[in-house]
Amino acid sequence: MTTAHRPLRIAMLAYRGKPHVGGQGVYVRHLAKALTDLGHYVEVFGGPPYPELDERVPLTKLPSLQLYNDAFPMRKPRLWELNDVTDVLEAASFSTGNFSEPMAFSWRAYQALRDRVDEFDLVHDNQTLGWGLLAIQNQLKLPVLATIHHPITVDRRLELEHAPNLWKQFGKRRWYSFTKMQTQVAKRMRRVMCVSENSKIDISRDHEVPLDRIHVVPVGVDPELFKPVPGVERVPGKLVTTASADVAMKGLSYLLEAVAKLRTERDVSLTIIGRPKEGQSLDKLRELGLEDVVEWVSGVPDQRIVELYSEAEVAVVPSLYEGFSLPAIEAMATGICLVATTGGALPEVTGTHGETCLQVPPGDSEALARQIGEALDNPTLRERVGKGGRQRVIDKWSWLHTARATVEEYEALLADHPSGAHATAAESGAHATAAESGDTV
Repeated sequence: MTTAHRPLRIAMLAYRGKPHVGGQGVYVRHLAKALTDLGHYVEVFGGPPYPELDERVPLTKLPSLQLYNDAFPMRKPRLWELNDVTDVLEAASFSTGNFSEPMAFSWRAYQALRDRVDEFDLVHDNQTLGWGLLAIQNQLKLPVLATIHHPITVDRRLELEHAPNLWKQFGKRRWYSFTKMQTQVAKRMRRVMCVSENSKIDISRDHEVPLDRIHVVPVGVDPELFKPVPGVERVPGKLVTTASADVAMKGLSYLLEAVAKLRTERDVSLTIIGRPKEGQSLDKLRELGLEDVVEWVSGVPDQRIVELYSEAEVAVVPSLYEGFSLPAIEAMATGICLVATTGGALPEVTGTHGETCLQVPPGDSEALARQIGEALDNPTLRERVGKGGRQRVIDKWSWLHTARATVEEYEALLADHPSGAHATAAESGAHATAAESGDTV
């Protein structure tokens, strides 16, 4: 039965959902809203930090042991906190040095859906890829669409390459051991959705998923929110970047090295949208003596992020690899000149050098400094690239387009599902049942 003209009931899984920094929370928030705008029912099952959602989108909170929260990272759980088997599994996996959050969340999602199977037509997982997802697909018989933004195996390789010693390498290997689970789960998913052609190839290679089972649906941006702000003057020499995580893949250390070089030639400052953490980047910042020219901004709403882009002369994405890069298209949408590397899918996203962006090789702080310096010295170039970048985003990416393409993936998933499509909301009247459930908040 086709779903083209009837609403679907979607259980969307998000094992963590930081609302403003980090692609997962942003993806869930905007896609859920856009799907709702199209008339579908979306309920998000989320782990902490919980996503911020449109008021029409209910959130079922699935609390965890919060072993990786910003306030007390890597804390040891107390015995009295272990209330069920999943808590014990999470704590046991954590004790080995493994990132246990995706595995534990997937089992909590399975438990939450076990008694609500008839309320949903399908499950849309956002990069959890835990064992519980196989139980949802194979035991509960719910169709599952798995979004993989990029394989975390890439993060693992880059972290190991940049680890300063064997002890650090050992710790990284333990931490990323969860990627073995993700590979086993991914290759058993009946349908996978990713965000770029580059990511599709990497997922097939690293997670052993056949290419014909992976379908590309790029993410979007709201060009009416991320747009130039009239009346805001750009600060000479001001740069802005987003650092959702202090990991090698994001390339922040190379940007800091570039800023240090530029500082010997001119007045320059850098705003980093993200939360500073003790470790690699802060150590690098202090080593380079950049404390007085680098500002960290976190926990601010989207409008303030737009203003930060409008205040700067150049935005920078220094990543060694990206499966897509929401920060890139958000920056481009505001009309700022973007300097980005050619890591991963970034060329696919940012377009043509000199027209919609300025491109440099990844992992090359000298080239990054030269290109940023050229942009700072040439206002005509900045204006041309800024306008071209915004037009590229308007022409290619919106959350409404993402939602429509995602619905096509839902339809294909349901058409191919061996047990057939579940009764829809229009047929069962389950919208009200799910919305009024005591499990939602």
